[in-house]
Amino acid sequence: MKRTVATALLVLAALAPLPAGAATAGDPARGEAIYARCLACHALAYNRTGPKHCGLFGRRAGGVAGFSYSPAMAHADIVWNGNTLDRFLTNPTAMIPGTAMGYAGIADAQERADLIAWLRQANASPTECPP
Repeated sequence: MKRTVATALLVLAALAPLPAGAATAGDPARGEAIYARCLACHALAYNRTGPKHCGLFGRRAGGVAGFSYSPAMAHADIVWNGNTLDRFLTNPTAMIPGTAMGYAGIADAQERADLIAWLRQANASPTECPP
C-alpha cells in the first residue's frame, strides 16, 4: 500500500504543471533557430557588432580580448554560466544598466533555456568552436 501511494504521488508530481515562467530543460535544436536572431550582431567564432560566443561559458563579462565593450559591460562583475545568461537574456539593460546591447530580451523562459542549451552544445563542439 505504501509503495502504491508513493508511486501515485510521484506520478502526480511529474504531471503537475511548472510554475509560471519556469522552463524545462533546453532543446538545442530549437535553440539554434532562436540563435538566428542573435546573428544580426553576434557570431560564434568571431566578433561582429557584439562579441563572439565561442568560449562564452566561464568567461567574465567584457572579457573578449580586443573587443570594444561599453564601460558598463567592461566593469560588470559577472561570469557567464547558465544562470547569468538566463538573467541577462531576460532583460539585458536591467541586469547591466548602460550596456550597449540594445536588445529587449527574451521573455519566454523556454526560449531562453533552448538558446542556452544550443550555446552550450556549440561551445562544446570542436567544429563550431575550435580550440
